[in-house]
Amino acid sequence: MMQADVKLDTIGYFCPMPIIMTSKKIKELLPGQVLEVLSDDEGIKKDMPAWCQTTGHEMLGLEEEQNQSKRIYKAFVKKTK
Repeated sequence: MMQADVKLDTIGYFCPMPIIMTSKKIKELLPGQVLEVLSDDEGIKKDMPAWCQTTGHEMLGLEEEQNQSKRIYKAFVKKTK
């Protein structure tokens, strides 16, 4: 299980909102800090790695959990600059 410095809850939001919210939130972090993004949008599995590649931040991993009737995705992004 990965550890994050800051969590961002985007549950209930769908593409492109989780990425837009991540982009705003990561600006508040210091380089080296890790952001955990919670989402119930399966699109995050493709969108977050693509966003990290575009912006230069490091995608550390993605975890999936079944939460009641929903699948929850946890994306871990390390701010690089």
